[in-house]
Amino acid sequence: MREFVDLRGASGSLYRFRLWPEGGAHPPIAGNYIVLKEDASGVKLLAAAVTGDLSQAGVEARKALAKDSEARLYTRLNVARAVRAAEHDDIVQAYKPAMVNAGEA
Repeated sequence: MREFVDLRGASGSLYRFRLWPEGGAHPPIAGNYIVLKEDASGVKLLAAAVTGDLSQAGVEARKALAKDSEARLYTRLNVARAVRAAEHDDIVQAYKPAMVNAGEA
């Protein structure tokens, strides 16, 4: 699995996410996270979310991660709430994941 993955939103903008390391921790800062699976045909976005506390992303994404043992959690740090929401909407529109959480935790 790659350490970084770039997703292209419906607008054409690229968004870089970093792999959450196994057993790793994250600082309690705001950002976006995704759960995705990668195979020979590309990436499949299983979940996308916005959160006010990325340290909880692993707990919040547990359901999506449990559905596929090859799925991985990636995070993206953002500062402004409006930016987080706009990026989330752009990615969801392009990939249409099964699980979506647009609320701030």
